[in-house]
Amino acid sequence: MAGVMKTFQTAKAKEMLPWAKDRTDSFVRFVGISELLGTLGMFLPILTGILPWLTPLAAVGLAVIQVLAIFSVHLPKKEYNVLPINAVLLAIAVFVVIGRLPLFS
Repeated sequence: MAGVMKTFQTAKAKEMLPWAKDRTDSFVRFVGISELLGTLGMFLPILTGILPWLTPLAAVGLAVIQVLAIFSVHLPKKEYNVLPINAVLLAIAVFVVIGRLPLFS
């Protein structure tokens, strides 16, 4: 849902998300599009059986987004209240990567 809001309702996202207030609309939209594509990349290959090797790659991309969010946005701004959300999303992405590694062997 957050990716949809960042992509299609950038002004609303900038009002609701403290980190987005001092970022350009293009950057917020880029983050939203990246999140949406990552989510599609994690689920569509599993659901369709087409290109299943995309699932761990998408999960790596989502993990990178979370690491960047933690270390380049939230920690420097002392936004500690949102770190658990990022940590859980990072853990899920890493879990998917590890679970799907056999696709590459």
